Amino acid sequence: MTDSTNKPEDDQEPRIPAMQNLLDNPFLLLFIGVAMPTVFYIVWGIMEIVTIPVAP
Repeated sequence: MTDSTNKPEDDQEPRIPAMQNLLDNPFLLLFIGVAMPTVFYIVWGIMEIVTIPVAP
């Protein structure tokens, strides 16, 4: 008697691409959407502070 739970390798489900996993996760997208602008504004603010000339 053969075991019907053994599947041949051809019947395995295809791997889901990493980018699809990223785009299917709404909480990760929310985190990225909040974190990226925050980081950019912090870096922009630091650059502005550094470029202020020193008062004599």
